[in-house]
Amino acid sequence: MKSHLKLKIKTNGLIVLCLFSAFLFPAAGLAGSDPLPSWNGGAAKQRILGFVKNVTDKQSKSYVVPEERIATFDNDGTLWSEQPLYFQFAFALDRVKEMAPEHPEWNAQPPFKTVLEGDMKSVLAGGEKGIFEILTATHTGMTTAEFDQQVKTWIAVAKHPRFNKLYTDCIFVPMLELINYLKASGFKTWIVSGGSIGFMRPWTEDVYGIPPEQVVGSRFETKLEMKGQTPVLMRQPKLEFIDDKEGKPVGIHQHIGRRPIAAFGNSDGDLQMLQWAAAGGGDRLMLYVHHTDEIREWAYDRNSSIGRLDKGLDESAANGWVVVDMKKDWNRIYKFEP
Repeated sequence: MKSHLKLKIKTNGLIVLCLFSAFLFPAAGLAGSDPLPSWNGGAAKQRILGFVKNVTDKQSKSYVVPEERIATFDNDGTLWSEQPLYFQFAFALDRVKEMAPEHPEWNAQPPFKTVLEGDMKSVLAGGEKGIFEILTATHTGMTTAEFDQQVKTWIAVAKHPRFNKLYTDCIFVPMLELINYLKASGFKTWIVSGGSIGFMRPWTEDVYGIPPEQVVGSRFETKLEMKGQTPVLMRQPKLEFIDDKEGKPVGIHQHIGRRPIAAFGNSDGDLQMLQWAAAGGGDRLMLYVHHTDEIREWAYDRNSSIGRLDKGLDESAANGWVVVDMKKDWNRIYKFEP
């Protein structure tokens, strides 16, 4: 369109010219106008936008220098779904089946026997002891490099039983938008999860854009050993640290060394992380993802055996924290939605 082109309009010329320009140049008018397009325009979205504006505006009394802009995210139930069971445990169950030919004794030995028989009710009935046995058998006894490859191989092909989509397709688009918005606003984003740090680090950069050095999680002991002339790190069958509940502020202190000014979770396991973030001075953002959409995802909170959100709801109401109603606040949950 040449610059000397003129619109000869006698009435409402300005209105028509604006509409004409928007038609010809939609990208200039719309691109980047909404950093959170999958969020409906309610109170939760406005709190997020207002917080980011306040802490990044140098003229604001709430301004925070970039090096102090730390945001921590839980993973399971906060960045991706966690039903009908934690995805890491699905990985462990698949690994039991893959490893079974090397362990014929498992055919008669609980909890492996019930896993191989597909009896999930009995597997879960075994409680923490049985789950720990499964995790120990499938997550230790190999080098860190070998375990990384096992996770990468699984995450590339494993599919969710309800959606028949890759587990990495079951991430929450609104939360990915939030991560990217915070990063573009000078934040450093961390994952602080009760899940295994060794399970998350192989894929978080590809999926969330969060590198492995910005992942905090539970961990098994690791020991340096020599294989011939080659030093390797061997994963030991002993839990070294549990990054859940009271452990999350400890993990944040050990790995990050700064108190976050924003913290995001979905369960009571994240409560202490949000409390720790809230205890700092200045403007803070604490946010819970509340699973309320039984059609597109799941609806659960106070009585759930996975991702229970009980005390966190009460604390949020008492302290004015943001609670995201998934059904009302998100117009899109997964990228595979129409």
